[in-house]
Amino acid sequence: MSEIKKRKFRRWKRKMRTRSKIFGTPERPRLSVCRTNKHIYAQVIDDLSENTLVQASTLDKEVKNKLKGKTLKDKSKEVGVYVAERCKKAKIGKVTFDKGRFDYHGCVKSLAEGAREGGLKF
Repeated sequence: MSEIKKRKFRRWKRKMRTRSKIFGTPERPRLSVCRTNKHIYAQVIDDLSENTLVQASTLDKEVKNKLKGKTLKDKSKEVGVYVAERCKKAKIGKVTFDKGRFDYHGCVKSLAEGAREGGLKF
């Protein structure tokens, strides 16, 4: 197996290890986080009906203007607050946090803190 395939397989294993323990219901949907080097994405998912209820990212037009000149850690906190606002509009108060294959520090942690500041409960 080549190094690239090994790396992808290890990432997939980490993701599946986390996802096997977390499941989103209509009462308590899953807040899933995806991070790249430039952007961060968050979406609230109901796994029973397989629907994305709410989403936010650094690429959203409403958020993008506020984020110019900030670090990714600061941007992710703003995205967390923004996804919490959208959840309030959709009448979602409690979520299950799904960090995916990412460690809970840096950008992922600041997104979670921003969502908590916005009023979401994990």
